[in-house]
Amino acid sequence: MASVTLRNVYKRFGEAEVTRNVNLDIQNGEFVVFVGPSGCGKSTLLRMIAGLEDITEGELYIGNDKVNDLPPKDREVGMVFQSYALYPHMNVAENMAFGLKLANVKRAEIDRRVQEAARLLQLDNLLERKPKDLSGGQRQRVAIGRTIVREPAVFLFDEPLSNLDASLRVQMRIEISSLHKRLGATMIYVTHDQVEAMTMADKIVALDNGAIAQVGKPLELYHYPATRFVAGFIGSPKMNFIDCEVVKADSQEVTVSMPGATEITLPINGAELTSGETVTLGIRPEHFSSEDDCALTMQGEVNVVERLGYQTLVHLNVEGVDGILTMRTEGTNPVQEGHAMVLGIKPEMCHLFRQDGTACPRLFKEPCVDL
Repeated sequence: MASVTLRNVYKRFGEAEVTRNVNLDIQNGEFVVFVGPSGCGKSTLLRMIAGLEDITEGELYIGNDKVNDLPPKDREVGMVFQSYALYPHMNVAENMAFGLKLANVKRAEIDRRVQEAARLLQLDNLLERKPKDLSGGQRQRVAIGRTIVREPAVFLFDEPLSNLDASLRVQMRIEISSLHKRLGATMIYVTHDQVEAMTMADKIVALDNGAIAQVGKPLELYHYPATRFVAGFIGSPKMNFIDCEVVKADSQEVTVSMPGATEITLPINGAELTSGETVTLGIRPEHFSSEDDCALTMQGEVNVVERLGYQTLVHLNVEGVDGILTMRTEGTNPVQEGHAMVLGIKPEMCHLFRQDGTACPRLFKEPCVDL
């Protein structure tokens, strides 16, 4: 096990800057998830840690050792790729042992490591099977086992679940999280799936266009996003955004003018805002209310209803608001397309973003953030 430290790391391909000024501390034993949309630089960052891509500028430390110039085999990292990359002519045990054989590890030690990894991954009864006789989840466990037997200081996962169906992804999320708890190892996991990030990570690193947008615990990013990008990316369905204008602001509250010539006062630090400034109010789908006693209500016309059983997602058109607003309600809600519906807004549930995308500090303390 080891810590990973990145200082002022850049990666350029010619004139294209793929990662920019990345500064990050990953502690020994942490499960850290790099998350972001396609093209944000998360896989490139992982490959630089693995030694599969050169660092253009900056420093990378694994433990106390600077490893910029070390080849991958000398970095004490193990990588699990999106593709299982198993040898079809070898059985499970042979696939897991192959790297150790190339490293001239003694046979008895190879057998010990393979048996231990098989026990951890519940592959004990599958060691004689060929990859073609395994399910997708079992193949992925073999790929993880091949990494475990190397006993690396840092585990690297590059979107390992993207080839699995939905039910297997849920199962493998649980298995990888359980594996982390059993091993106590440092793990860095790349995904574009924010559900994987929220459910698996000790710490999330949200990447936007090659730069770190925010680092923190999953619930910190959910309830206190530092930027509009993070607010829109973390959470499903994503946060609703409504353009509005500052009426007055101070360090304790902000009053904004909403579509329909209505106003609402929010418990947000607006010390850096000015009257007349255009801002964006954000509110998550589950934080809309159907109660009439909210500080502000808007009338919407139901455009689409998505019934998921345990919840119903209602997509509405609201006069004066660009785009569709989404409200999450209980699964038994009888609402129908074309109906009118009240959207209530409670001030403590709102976020506020400036035009440059940065968030104004919320003053309402969510009770669950420290969990």
